[in-house]
Parts: sequence; structure tokens; C-alpha cells
Amino acid sequence: MKTMPNKTDRNDARALAQIMRTGWYRQVHAKSRQCRLWRSLLVARRTVLNEMRSIENVVRAILREAGVKLGLPSRSAFAGRVRELTGADAEVMAMVEPLLAILGIMLREFARLTKQVLNIVRNEEVCRWLKSAPGVGPITALAFRATIDRPERFGSSQAVGAHLGLTPARYQSGETDIQGKVSRCGDELARIALYEAAHTLLVRSKKWSSLRAWGMNKGSEQDGVVAALPRRHRSVPEL
Repeated sequence: MKTMPNKTDRNDARALAQIMRTGWYRQVHAKSRQCRLWRSLLVARRTVLNEMRSIENVVRAILREAGVKLGLPSRSAFAGRVRELTGADAEVMAMVEPLLAILGIMLREFARLTKQVLNIVRNEEVCRWLKSAPGVGPITALAFRATIDRPERFGSSQAVGAHLGLTPARYQSGETDIQGKVSRCGDELARIALYEAAHTLLVRSKKWSSLRAWGMNKGSEQDGVVAALPRRHRSVPEL
């Protein structure tokens, strides 16, 4: 369509008709209403979380200008710690108190959204199955469930990775053959959740499992991670 010198409605219609005639298109899957609602809930929860982090960073910057180092208090103890350290400075408190009030409201609503996710996962059979995998929690399970919707629309499990943008991009021309980073196509929310689950499984978890050994065995092709495993755990079953 870009090669046409004149862009008109008539030319656009002819180009679209040609695309349909030759089959240069792919059928688009329309997700169920339930999966769309689940994803909207996850987006709302993540949006509130991101805004809370932004406000917390602003509070930290104000305190840093006043010579106060806040440290790493938990999110629930954040406001109390700020008031404890700067309560005597009226000018600083006049700036941060409105932000702390907003954080209090956002924290309460964030807990409500999280509770909705937990209730859905508790009653959704597929999510309960997904949670049985090491490193997969309620957020990851629901994000994956809402993104995939109907598993039968994928011809193989490898197609799911490509659909989520977790397979490497490739550039090949003549003798040049470059395998790049993951393509990052598809649903960003599900991709981030799966990455966090994999990071938890491979880095933070200390409990051995066949899935963890499989992941570390894949990584050992690059950096020899499996060499650090006990000998009895180096045998990796097919998953």
C-alpha cells in the first residue's frame, strides 16, 4: 500500500481486497469478556502500584534535600517512618503530609484490588494448577490465564512463548545470521509476570525442583550454572 503514489479510498479498498484474496492476513482471536475483565483488574492494580512508587520516590527526594535518609521501611510502615524522622520539621512536613495522605488512600485501595485477584485465583481451577508450579503466584497465574484465554488456539507450547514475546528475534541475510534479544511482542503484563516468576524460581528460591534444574541447565549452556548444583541434582528430566 505504501508503494502506491496516490493514497485514496479507492486504492485502499483495492489493496485490502488484494490482501484478503491472497491470504496475507491472520485471524485475530477475540478474548472472552471474563479474560478482558481479569486483565483490566491486573492493569488497575499495577497502575496503583506504580503511582505509589512514584509518590514514595518524591517523598524520599524531599527528605534527602532536608538531609534525612529514610532507609528501606515496608510499604505499610512508610508513612509512620517518615513522620517519625521529620515530625519536628514543620516546613518539610507541610510538603510531605499531603503525599502521605494520598499514599494512605492508595494503599487501602491497592489492598482491595489485590484481594479481588486472590479471590479470583482461589476460585479459578486453571489458576490453582498454575500456582502449583514453583515461583508462580496469584498475579502471574491470573495474568497468564487472562492472556492465553483458550490454549487450544496454539499449535504447540513453543508458540505460546513466541506469542508472549519471549523468543529471540533473528536477523538473517546472506552469511549474516544474528540471534538477538527477545522480541517483546505480545502482552507486556504477562511477559513481565512470567519473567518475575522465573527470576524468583532461579535466583531467590533455594528449594530444588525439576523445573528449577531444567531452567538452570538451559542457562548452563552459556555460563555453566549447573556446575554449582549438587551432583544428584544435575540430572534433569524432560518437562
